[in-house]
Amino acid sequence: MDQFIACHGRRDHALMLDCRSLEYRLAPLPAGVSLVISNTMVKHSIAKGEYNQRRTECEEGVRVLAQRLPDVKALRDVTLDDLQAYGADLPDEVRKRCRHVVSENDRVQDAALALEDGRLDDFGSLMGQSHESLRDDFEVSCKELDLLVQFAQQIEGVYGSRMTGGGFGGCTISLVQNEFVDRCRAILTEKYENATGIRPEIYVCTAADGVGRV
Repeated sequence: MDQFIACHGRRDHALMLDCRSLEYRLAPLPAGVSLVISNTMVKHSIAKGEYNQRRTECEEGVRVLAQRLPDVKALRDVTLDDLQAYGADLPDEVRKRCRHVVSENDRVQDAALALEDGRLDDFGSLMGQSHESLRDDFEVSCKELDLLVQFAQQIEGVYGSRMTGGGFGGCTISLVQNEFVDRCRAILTEKYENATGIRPEIYVCTAADGVGRV
């Protein structure tokens, strides 16, 4: 995904990628907003096996659900109704992982529509729901990420916030009205440092074009 957006990104647009077909569509990010990236300064621990464990759990979910739903090849082929109907066949942890992936796929599509319609409040709400799912069902967040999201969601001018990347540390991303960006940075820095003793690194970004010939 990182390589794809690096090649196909377009200025002032988000990109929704179908990882099976590699088809993609661009959704506009309106003028007047910025992306605020907040670094917890906590190192990722994916190397300790958590990422591979999540992948194994999702694959187990596909294997079990495919016994009931023969057309299922991946969790993208599963609906929330399917999980409601057959989720009892899954171990609790596996069901949670599957619920995150299935619901996140729905959220991504809803988010693209929200951007296309200019519904930034709805987009921000979906960001918050995504973080809650990553925290509670996929369990890849950490207290530092949760704090930054919580603090951001309380700041005027912030549409939404969520963790980004692999989790277990790293960064959050927030969609913020331009006129509130400086205030957002100051409040996040103060509150996070007071709560953790760690001073975050905060970057203000916009969506840019992908690579091209110079």
